[in-house]
Amino acid sequence: MSAPKPSVQLYTLRDFIAEDLPGTIARVAQLGFTQVEPYDFVARADEFAAALAANNLTAPTAHAMMIGTDVRPVLEAAKMLGITNVIDPFSNPEEWGNKDAVAGFAAEINRISEEAKAYGITIGYHNHFWELSNQIDGQTAFDYFIGLLNPDVVLEVDTYWTEVGGVNAADYLRKHADRIVAIHVKDGKLGLEFPEIVEHQVPAGTGDVPVAAILAAAPQAIPVVEFDKFNGGDLFAAVAQSLAFINGNRA
Repeated sequence: MSAPKPSVQLYTLRDFIAEDLPGTIARVAQLGFTQVEPYDFVARADEFAAALAANNLTAPTAHAMMIGTDVRPVLEAAKMLGITNVIDPFSNPEEWGNKDAVAGFAAEINRISEEAKAYGITIGYHNHFWELSNQIDGQTAFDYFIGLLNPDVVLEVDTYWTEVGGVNAADYLRKHADRIVAIHVKDGKLGLEFPEIVEHQVPAGTGDVPVAAILAAAPQAIPVVEFDKFNGGDLFAAVAQSLAFINGNRA
């Protein structure tokens, strides 16, 4: 079985998309991507659909804020775009040390997952560092959360933020391999405090994150290139460099 093709989280290119969505999607295809991961796609679903079709791109995963919301517009837009996995990318960092709050997040994801079945869509969750750095009942808050999820809920593990949270990302990917549909691949300087650390993200393979080992640990997962922020010049060149590293370091 061949490994899933790499994708790119379009949040990386948010400033370009705000100015020229069709042109930005065309440039992504020119870099060699066949898949993308949209974010905030509901309001511009028709534009995304046209741009993806024009460039022979698919979107197997996408991000949308869903916890505590009416998810029908998200699910309808995702179905129209052919998105099969919708990932909630964020929840309140300050609540991840609160057992009841984390249980509430899990209950919401389970509720949404049940609603999504009618659309043929799978629901997942994407982490940052606070899910790993907080502890509940002698385990990471993320492990506590995962233990409360329905079996059909999937994960998109952000491997950079997992490392920032103090957990070995490759080990964590192996631990939860049966739930992981995609991983975020990013690199940077570790050992800094948030939010300063975000200022030091770099192309995959050029920072402190063990990206090659991470890729080897999750061959079944879609590797998604992402930069939360990039201060190193040409962002498209940095994305292309990360794509080349992924392609050169996968079985």
